[in-house]
Amino acid sequence: MANKRDYYDVLGVSKTATDEEIKRAYRKLARQYHPDINKAPDAEKKFAEINEAYGVLSDKEKRAKYDQYGFDDPTQGFGGGNPFGEGFGGFGGFEDIFSQFFGGGSSRQSSRRNQRGQDLEKEMTITFDEAVHGCKKIIRVSVDEACTSCGGTGAYSRNDIHTCSQCNGSGYVFVQQRTILGVARTQTVCPKCNGSGQQIDRVCPNCQGKGKVRKTKDIEITIPAGIDTGMTLRVEGKGMAGDNGAPSGDLYIRFTVEKHKYFRRDGNDIEIDAPISFAEAALGTELSVPTIDEDVKVKIPAGIQSGTKLRLRGRGVKDPKGGSRGDQYVIIKVETPSYLTNEQKDLLKKFDSSYKESNKKSTWDKIKDFFQGKR
Repeated sequence: MANKRDYYDVLGVSKTATDEEIKRAYRKLARQYHPDINKAPDAEKKFAEINEAYGVLSDKEKRAKYDQYGFDDPTQGFGGGNPFGEGFGGFGGFEDIFSQFFGGGSSRQSSRRNQRGQDLEKEMTITFDEAVHGCKKIIRVSVDEACTSCGGTGAYSRNDIHTCSQCNGSGYVFVQQRTILGVARTQTVCPKCNGSGQQIDRVCPNCQGKGKVRKTKDIEITIPAGIDTGMTLRVEGKGMAGDNGAPSGDLYIRFTVEKHKYFRRDGNDIEIDAPISFAEAALGTELSVPTIDEDVKVKIPAGIQSGTKLRLRGRGVKDPKGGSRGDQYVIIKVETPSYLTNEQKDLLKKFDSSYKESNKKSTWDKIKDFFQGKR
């Protein structure tokens, strides 16, 4: 046995290591060197060595003999035989590791008898006004609800419900599989009760033993003010029914908000264009500006330029999460007339001549002077 490494060294633990420390070290190394994951040439050999060490150190009797005699135990050869022999699964170690690699269940897997209902997703389109002010809407959904005839049990009566004889009510069974690594014991859903842990002699005639019935119903929902495209509203308990009285799932509604003819939304802020004439821009004026609540008087200062933004504080959209309202921005658009009468043309020419006389250099003249100075 001179070619064998000490089992404690193989697992990287001390001779005083606890059962939990040995188990934890084994799990880590088994994941690291499993041949299906580690493609190194010596991975399979190391994996076998790790499992052999664990097969001994996880068994109290074998460990005691190994501590006393090492590999020279006169009553048992540690180096030979099947390293996954009897007593190897004392900690559930290899069963759990094998399950993770090959898709088996965990010994901690719960049965399906009290499984929460599935969530339901729906989409809804609402108008701009409905989104910014909030509203109530009716949405039609098709959901599985607990059968009222059997109370969700699926049985004709309570006397027809018995504990499953194959899994003894746990909802799962263990299956042994022989592999190249030895015999592995894995957990799977009980095929007799399908994970419910119960057997039913006579099924409910209303739901045919399913415990649920499909219903189409209308649900009234309250849409909070400020909802926007892409946001989702959760309606608790309005999804699919759970099993055997377990809670129902939730209903999730994803919104699309229609565009407004004049308002534009940017987060919680609102924008609107305000077209004014050249004269109004030059002389100043007062506008009655629509907001999502009411019209507001806004003073336009003389000489305002096209594209200027005027802010109306707190006139935007309410934050649906309970924050403050956004603002509304009035964007000035100075309109240039596309058609003028002869009289209007004459008046504008006189104005232009007078304007140039009072302003020796126009803005354009200043721009040209700048470039001429650079050449």
